[in-house]
Amino acid sequence: MIIRKATMEDIDILIKLRIDYLLADVGNLTEEEENIIRSQLTTYYVKHINHDFIALLAEIDNKVVSTAFLVISEKPANPAFITGKTGTLLNVFTYSEYRRRGIATKVICQIIEEAKKLGVSSIDLYATPDGKPLYKKLGFTEPKSKYTAMKLQLI
Repeated sequence: MIIRKATMEDIDILIKLRIDYLLADVGNLTEEEENIIRSQLTTYYVKHINHDFIALLAEIDNKVVSTAFLVISEKPANPAFITGKTGTLLNVFTYSEYRRRGIATKVICQIIEEAKKLGVSSIDLYATPDGKPLYKKLGFTEPKSKYTAMKLQLI
């Protein structure tokens, strides 16, 4: 198995991986939703890949079988993110026939190392029930905060 950073040449596979992840996570997408998402992803990857977005790809026999994405944000520092840089881990995905082999664990460990090299203070994620034990094993914790996470959906 080879784990490598995605490049501009991998944009088509990144789009496929994101769509496959979304289909596994939320179910069907309408044709319109999928077209809009594909268009946005193309623009996003060209603009962000290997700047403030890192994707790692795990390959077996030249076939991508697993991936994880890290989006890096920079904001004014505080004690919780002393460097001002934080990461969001998302799209952790392994095709079903390759699960339960430790591939995602290796991909996540490598993306954590990449984040450390870039001076990222912390990494956040939203865990599925299936993924939660893996993240806990790797040291992720549920944050204790006096603040309540909130969201305003605009579109």
